[in-house]
Amino acid sequence: MGFARTCSVALVGVEGVVVEVQADLEPGVAAFTLVGLPDKSLTESRDRVRAAVVNSGAEWPQKKLTVGLSPASVPKSGSGFDMAVAAAVLGAAERIDPRVLADIVMIGELGLDGRVRPVRGILPAVLAAAEAGYEQVVVPECAAAEASLVPGVSVLGVRSLRQLIAVLADEPVPEEEPDQEGRPDPLLAGLRMPGTGAATGMRGMGATHHDHGHDLADVVGQEPARTAVEIAAAGGHHLFLEGPPGAGKTMLAERLPAVLPKLCRAESLEVTAVHSVAGLLPPGKPLIDAAPYCAPHHSATMQALVGGGPGIGRPGAVSLAHRGVLFLDETPEFSSHALDALRQPLESGHVVIARSAGVVRFPARFLMVLAANPCPCGRFSRTNDLCECPSSAIRRYQARLSGPLLDRVDLRVGVDRVTRSQLADTVVRGDTTATVADRVRAARDRAAARLADTPWRSNSEVPGRELRSRWRAAPGALEDAEHCLERGVLTARGLDRVLRVAWTVADLVGHDRPEAGDVALALQLRTGVPRGAPMVLGAPA
Repeated sequence: MGFARTCSVALVGVEGVVVEVQADLEPGVAAFTLVGLPDKSLTESRDRVRAAVVNSGAEWPQKKLTVGLSPASVPKSGSGFDMAVAAAVLGAAERIDPRVLADIVMIGELGLDGRVRPVRGILPAVLAAAEAGYEQVVVPECAAAEASLVPGVSVLGVRSLRQLIAVLADEPVPEEEPDQEGRPDPLLAGLRMPGTGAATGMRGMGATHHDHGHDLADVVGQEPARTAVEIAAAGGHHLFLEGPPGAGKTMLAERLPAVLPKLCRAESLEVTAVHSVAGLLPPGKPLIDAAPYCAPHHSATMQALVGGGPGIGRPGAVSLAHRGVLFLDETPEFSSHALDALRQPLESGHVVIARSAGVVRFPARFLMVLAANPCPCGRFSRTNDLCECPSSAIRRYQARLSGPLLDRVDLRVGVDRVTRSQLADTVVRGDTTATVADRVRAARDRAAARLADTPWRSNSEVPGRELRSRWRAAPGALEDAEHCLERGVLTARGLDRVLRVAWTVADLVGHDRPEAGDVALALQLRTGVPRGAPMVLGAPA
């Protein structure tokens, strides 16, 4: 009779639960039983593990084998348990000392030839292991850099089960061919396994910077829209751009992420964890330290936008845009159900998906940019008669954006058609991305200093009651906004959002609190009605 145990991690969304993998060998007819609520892909690990062990040169025990996954009440899915199951079986068969396995977390899929394959969610799995007090993890070599982002954890990256057996048994480590040409050799230094003389591991890699390759100086004209983009970046406000095709709406949205400040370490780990679960981490760049940009096609389903799918739900576009920008081009062409599903994450900053297999929660605090044409053909204007769309078609097209959704958008700007003189002018150009990013960073620093002792980090997150009581605008500055509320032009939520934008404008221009001009610009960007406010920050009225 033999018994051994090791650990792996079950992921539920981006949260992990450490699972103890136990293997028990008893005399009897050879059989392999796997218990503990495994799904179909995990049940199939019995065949993968058996073939991998045999093809790695180890002997498969010809006894009654039971592998248990504890806690048994937590559903387990995926192939990431393969390596832990194989190690536990070899420990029960005494090919490996069971004492070596007890405090190690193993995550990885096994090929039939014994190669260790990567799985999704390495980073959140290692984070869960670290929070549970484990200090040693084993992962596929190609995912070792991602796992090493977690501080306080020693990471062993292996290419095959043969290498893992040799390290754990304190034997010479065989050389294996990399899965892909150009992969580095395993760095077998830094992690000392208990009870062995082999020192193995992998150091964490430095943060990487993603260059979006776009500059705001490329945008011709569009000063009001450029101002709105700057305000959106400085305060985290949602933005709606309406204008004809080819006017620059997509160009502005694509340049917005580069204006946003770089992510801090905690934010980078949050974003990287979501992309890791989705299997979308850029090759060779384990850490995402710049604001992500997600632009789903207008044919995307509600599940593609907010997350879901069969079994345990996967993150959708709103979660992939966490701490970054979600751009919905041709917004009226999206399904109305998909657009209305955005309301909850816009308010709460997260998505909760309930399925029969369980409930998952994904972070979804993003900056949303909507773009739309004025009509189905895109040529409608009050100053020309180029549009051939009937008025009923224009009304139906514009009505696809529901009032409750637009009420959650702080900035609404019209984007005009670019003129020939603007295109021909090679002298007058707007500020570059670097210049605007510096102003945005300074404004965010002012807001951060003001909100230092609060749970909020940007102006868009501050509740309206706090803005009306704790941080008041200058006397008389809100007079026009309050009149708009009385006339029904603004809702109570709309007034709060005008206040938030006014604080952002004040931070950008260096005012201690919003003045009448700051509120006028915020109100103009909210309602689209000119109120005499300068549309270029710092310009005279």
